[in-house]
Amino acid sequence: MGRIYDVLNSLETYNLVRSQTASRPKKYVAVEPDTALDRLLEDKKRELQEKVGQYEEIVDDLSSQLESADPVEEPFWTAAVGPDNSLDLLLERLAAADDEIIMVGSAPARQVDILSGTERIVDELEAALERGVEVSLLVRPDLFESLPEEANREYYERLFHYDNYSARASPNIRTTFELLDGVEVCIEVPHPLGREETFGVIDMKDSDFTADISQAFEEHWAEAKPVGPP
Repeated sequence: MGRIYDVLNSLETYNLVRSQTASRPKKYVAVEPDTALDRLLEDKKRELQEKVGQYEEIVDDLSSQLESADPVEEPFWTAAVGPDNSLDLLLERLAAADDEIIMVGSAPARQVDILSGTERIVDELEAALERGVEVSLLVRPDLFESLPEEANREYYERLFHYDNYSARASPNIRTTFELLDGVEVCIEVPHPLGREETFGVIDMKDSDFTADISQAFEEHWAEAKPVGPP
């Protein structure tokens, strides 16, 4: 009997049954089904909202701790292998840029799914432009030939109306890399067997190396021609 009363008491805490406390033994009567379900739903919503609040507090605390951490000044690098992992790493680093993104080469053309990979990169560039990041794109003219004309037109219309976006083309581009905030560079590693896919991406933070990369970019940028509508 004790276990039965435990269950009934538990149901009472959720307002699913009502009790007559004056009687001995204690009597219970069920609440109307629709009312009981509404009450149960409200209780669960309240519990979920409390959990959401707890998780938001945890995220805020972690964000504060991460923002207060001292930046790493010494050289650091990491890498991703394979087209999918390489694209994920690139998108992650683009999302982390605060001031400037420089993209050089033809990275989207080396993804397993050219259209899907390019779409995700354009999404990230558009998000960066929205938050005020300066974006410069320097590519080979034949990059655009690897994409459908309709897609080229869509990407052009999405990006070119931003004042903080500029794009130029040069046939002298031989490598693919992304320079982020002047302190970080993502370098694409082509497949050693010559396959038309990315073997990996190296993400490197090295002030001396990025300074050299930045200077090389400026030289190519100066001789490149602006990209017009497709």
